[in-house]
Amino acid sequence: MGQENKNWTWVSEFILLGLSSDWETQVSLFVLILAMYLMTIVGNSIILLLIRLDSRLHTPMYFFLSVLSFVDLCYSNSIAPQMLVSLLLAPKSIPFHSCVLQLYTSLALGGSEFFLLAAMAYDRYVAVCHPLHYTVIMRGQLCWGLAAGCLVAGFTNSLLETIITFRLPLCHNIINHFACETLAVLRLACVDISFNKVMVAISGFLVIMLPCSLVLLSYAHIVAAILRIRSTQGRSKAFGTCASHLTVVCMCFGAAIFTYLGPRSASSEEEEKVVSLFYAVVAPMLNPLIYSLRNKEVMGALQKVTEKFR
Repeated sequence: MGQENKNWTWVSEFILLGLSSDWETQVSLFVLILAMYLMTIVGNSIILLLIRLDSRLHTPMYFFLSVLSFVDLCYSNSIAPQMLVSLLLAPKSIPFHSCVLQLYTSLALGGSEFFLLAAMAYDRYVAVCHPLHYTVIMRGQLCWGLAAGCLVAGFTNSLLETIITFRLPLCHNIINHFACETLAVLRLACVDISFNKVMVAISGFLVIMLPCSLVLLSYAHIVAAILRIRSTQGRSKAFGTCASHLTVVCMCFGAAIFTYLGPRSASSEEEEKVVSLFYAVVAPMLNPLIYSLRNKEVMGALQKVTEKFR
C-alpha cells in the first residue's frame, strides 16, 4: 500500500491535450468553433428575446423553450470560451478549481437539459391528448415547478458525481480531452475505478435513460392519439406541434446514449471528444434553428420585432 501511495500526486492544474496538436488544424478549428459559438449566443438570445416580447408566445411550450435556450447558453459558455483560448495557447492548462467547476457546471446543465426535454414531452402529450384541459393542467405553477425540478435534479446529480470523481488520487495531470469531462478525468486515477464506473452508469441511467423513457412514454400516447384523428390535416397539425421537439430529442439522447451507455472501444477517447464537441458547440447552436425554422409562430414573432426596428 505504501509503495502504491508514492505515485499519488497533488494536482494544482491539468494539461488538456485538446482536439489536435497541429497548429494549422487548431487555427481552423478556432475559426469554426468561434463561428458556431457566436451563432449559439445570437440564436438562443433571439429565442429568449422573442418569447419575452411577443405575448402570443407566453404559453407553456415556449416557456420550456426559453428555459432550454437559457440552459443551452450557459452550457456552451461553460466550455466553449475556455476551449477557444486553449486552441491558441500552449500548454493548454486549466487550474484544478476551474476544472472542478467546469465539470460540475457542464454535467449539471447537461443533465438539466435531458430532464427539460422530458418535461417538454409531457407538455406536448397534454396538448395533443388533452387539448380541452391543456390550460388547466399546464398552469404557471406546474410549469415553474417542472422547470425547477429539472434544474434541481441536474445540479444534484452533478454535485454527487463531481465529488466522487475528484476524491480519487491522481497519478498524473494530462487529460486527453479539450475540457474536464468525467470519463477523461477518471482515467488519471491511481486506484481501481470500478466503483466510479458503476456510479457513472447509474448516473447515466437516471439522467439519460429515465428522461428518455418518459419521452418515449409521452410520444407513445401522442402517436396513439394522432392515429385516432380522422382528418389528414388534423394529423399533420398535431404532428407539427411535436416535430421540432422530437428532432432535438433524437439528436441529444442518441449522442448521450452512444457516449455513456454504449459499448467501449479502443477509439472511445476520440469518440468522446467528438460527442462532447457536439454537446458543447453544435447542439446549442442547432436547437434554436430547429425550433425557429419549423415554427410559424416564432418566425412570425421575429418578423414582427424586425418590422418595429425598421
